[in-house]
Amino acid sequence: MKSMTGFGRASLESNGKNYIIEIKTVNNKYSDITVKSPKRLSFMEDRIRKQIANRITRGKVEVSVSFFDFSNKSKNVVLNKEIAKEYIKQLKEIADENNLSENISVVEIAKLPDILNSIDSDNDEEITSEALQCLNMALDSLIEMRKTEGENIKQDLLVRIERVQNLVDKIAENSKGIVEEYVSKLEKRVKEILKTDVVDENRIAQEAVIYADKTSIEEELTRLNSHIVQFKELVNSDGPVGKKLDFMIQEMNRETNTIGSKAGSGEITKAVIDLKVELEDIREQIQNIE
Repeated sequence: MKSMTGFGRASLESNGKNYIIEIKTVNNKYSDITVKSPKRLSFMEDRIRKQIANRITRGKVEVSVSFFDFSNKSKNVVLNKEIAKEYIKQLKEIADENNLSENISVVEIAKLPDILNSIDSDNDEEITSEALQCLNMALDSLIEMRKTEGENIKQDLLVRIERVQNLVDKIAENSKGIVEEYVSKLEKRVKEILKTDVVDENRIAQEAVIYADKTSIEEELTRLNSHIVQFKELVNSDGPVGKKLDFMIQEMNRETNTIGSKAGSGEITKAVIDLKVELEDIREQIQNIE
């Protein structure tokens, strides 16, 4: 189990080039990857996204890439001789027309626009390999942090699901004897109204069956216990489980609401309220899980 929150950083120096990559992840319902890189590395942003998507399936991911190239082969300087000659020609004409000195130095010419241009050397393959190596190092750091945080969340969820189990057991215990108690109260009430000790047992039995059918929570309790077992299995499994756990909690909430609507005693109603509070706490916690 991994948390969706984490941070990873890595740096790499290779062949006169320096890479620094930082990755930050926060909670998000889906996968959302944003990459900020210098212009020189913009050609590989899609490659970076795919590499991250292969290792992180859910969460908002922000990637910052810094790149410095000090290698001798990083750039080629090209002199545009035609433009330089045109500059010189035009400057000489201005000098002649205005009786100015023609003392034009090469350095001054080189400072003029478009005379000297630097062109990146064709080493994209080498840069891609090195950048991805640095990216994987940052991802390793990030994932390790997410695993550590995920383990903490896992232990918390196991404690909370045990509380849920205890409340479900309490509800099951309190549900016993509800029908018998109802029958006893019904007989007493009928005798008080009719002022007689003789009651129609068949009618009482029919009412008991109707009441039992309306208040029975056996199916809901069975499904809740099944969901609890599945929840524990998911928490202890590998791989992304956040969405599955979220769905499981929705199902448990549905069963709890049904039990609440059928509650035949104050003790069950109180336990249902406590159960809903615990399930909501779990739901909030699993929003952090990948």
